[in-house]
Amino acid sequence: MHPLEERIQYQFRNPHLLTEALTHPSAAHEKTSRRFDNQRLEFLGDAVLQLVITEHLFARYSEAGEGRLTTRRSRLVSRESLKAHAARLDLGRHLLMGRGEEASGGRQRDSTLGDAFEALLGAIYLDSDLETIRRFILEEMRDDLEGLEEEPLEVNPKGQLQELLQAISPRSPVYELLAQHGREHEKTFSVRVVWENRVLGEGSGRSKKLAETAAALAALKEQLWAKPDDPNAT
Repeated sequence: MHPLEERIQYQFRNPHLLTEALTHPSAAHEKTSRRFDNQRLEFLGDAVLQLVITEHLFARYSEAGEGRLTTRRSRLVSRESLKAHAARLDLGRHLLMGRGEEASGGRQRDSTLGDAFEALLGAIYLDSDLETIRRFILEEMRDDLEGLEEEPLEVNPKGQLQELLQAISPRSPVYELLAQHGREHEKTFSVRVVWENRVLGEGSGRSKKLAETAAALAALKEQLWAKPDDPNAT
């Protein structure tokens, strides 16, 4: 079994689909024997993700109009969100890519990770059926879906913080898990946001997503990036 199959708890009946999903276009360019890449599966996976999330939001928010449904969906399928899911599954480590692409940081590139996540969804869909991929997507995005209940649509603290910081430096803030407490379905997570080796804020929540949002809100309130360096900062 491929290590990624163990990670996602799904074993492919057709292993070729998994290989295709993990093949970056640069690998096909460098190796003439490899005549496929994950772009077609990424195209399919994007459509499957949109369908599953749209259907879920339509049923869950029966009073919401088109505009609010579109806003919620956009947040869930944003490039930042897709990259976060790919990182959680450690997709970058499993990608097959050309040496030049890898040397230039391809395994950590947002677009590469997001495309790989969507390609994986497309591969699972083709290997199984719509119900299987629906369960996979809704479980994978459970924290994000719960976050919609807690976070006002007009507020996106993590996005605001990233925009502010990237205007100063190309480095993005990193969210680090400090602790988790409680039983499996009643856990509380504590997270801190770090940027340029400086802790900008800490927060807690019923999910990692909510804890990260709280940490971003704390960072926006304190604005420590605009203050002189603290020699005791970690």
